[in-house]
Amino acid sequence: MNIRNTILFTLVSSVLLFPQNYPDQFYEMRIDSMLQNIESISGVKVSDDGESFVLEDSLLTGYVILNSQYSNQPFNVGLPSWNGHAPNDSSSFKVQMRFPYNSGWSPWLTVGFWKANIWSSYGTTSYGGGEIDYDTAILNSYQSSWQFKIIFGRKNINNESPSLHKLSFFVSDTRTTTSINYTQILNDNPPEIFIPTGFIYQYGVDDTIGPEICSPTSVSMALRSYEIDVDPYQFALDNFDPYFEMFGIWPRAVQNASEYGINGAVTRYRNWSDTYEVLANNGRIVMSIGQPLYTGHLVMLAGFTSTGNPIVHDPARTNGYSYIYNKSSISHSWFDKGGVGYTFYNTDSIFVNVDEKQISAVNVFELYQNYPNPFNPTTNISFSITNNTFVLLSVYDVLGNEIATLVNDELTTGNYVVKFDASHLSSGIYLYKLQAGNYTKTQKMLLLK
Repeated sequence: MNIRNTILFTLVSSVLLFPQNYPDQFYEMRIDSMLQNIESISGVKVSDDGESFVLEDSLLTGYVILNSQYSNQPFNVGLPSWNGHAPNDSSSFKVQMRFPYNSGWSPWLTVGFWKANIWSSYGTTSYGGGEIDYDTAILNSYQSSWQFKIIFGRKNINNESPSLHKLSFFVSDTRTTTSINYTQILNDNPPEIFIPTGFIYQYGVDDTIGPEICSPTSVSMALRSYEIDVDPYQFALDNFDPYFEMFGIWPRAVQNASEYGINGAVTRYRNWSDTYEVLANNGRIVMSIGQPLYTGHLVMLAGFTSTGNPIVHDPARTNGYSYIYNKSSISHSWFDKGGVGYTFYNTDSIFVNVDEKQISAVNVFELYQNYPNPFNPTTNISFSITNNTFVLLSVYDVLGNEIATLVNDELTTGNYVVKFDASHLSSGIYLYKLQAGNYTKTQKMLLLK
């Protein structure tokens, strides 16, 4: 084998044998960014205080569709959530999403509503490319874009309009959950910290619903830790999803807390140190845990001991206040289940557990790894630019010959995705290069036919 073939074999092997998991990414849109991203709107306006979308005064229904949003890296699972307000059971809003499918879009998928189910039809929850599994978007292939649609309704124009002021979407690669490094997790010992609260034993709230209300009870404890007066029984009733007949739908719990002025989202964590950063910045976390401790349960993360052991407030135990489980058991119970947690702040603080480079605001020039990779015959190339500038995106073979120019234009600040069709090319390694202002970066990709 000559040197050139050896180099090519090494490149191909590195692509095939060492695929990289795509990173967790968190995206949120508040009213200011939503206003800048309206694709279509009917019967909906901005509230008088400029903080939310609401129905126009004389209308019973309306909707707003937002422009396509793009992730910096691909994902195949996502956690949507939202913050808003519904004044009573006669007013409600419904959140829908759609994803790329075939040469267009999937149907609109209902991901939840708040608070009453006033709709004649819940809507679609699955299609050929994936589904909404109660509260999680599960996709059959990696994607990098989505759209939101919010439908508002009320039974009478004399009823106060529902409102919505924030949408969140936490996206991930399922391979991250299946490739956990437990040596690192168990050796991750954050500094000592403790969040006190008014403890709630879920079975003591009510004899009938007590066994089912770990989610609203844990969120009630998080609210109480902020010295917010909350009735756990009423909070649980509000948390009940009348469509699925469940108390534990994740975005519904986050939205329920929003009625108390709390900023929240459904998120994921992959290590204990990231949770410490949230707690140290006056945030709160409610953890969705599973085996080996429970089949399915939620607890409030209370902090860490001086030796780095997690402390929880567990509403299922009479002695659950500041309870300390075996670190291996609690780690497996949470991270094996995906590390899903409700993250709350009583201010507009950003979620510090997410790398700033993954926030939807564009902070750096970046050229990302194409996806899928390897590919046949099309792949997507994404990049971000921080200011208006001339952009050149080109594709080369391994000998340095330019074979395609994908972008050659002045672009505005933002995230971009470009499709590359290599149906006319033979299998092999190809390079793609981004030049934007003074920024230059080259990545490699593998075409396999």
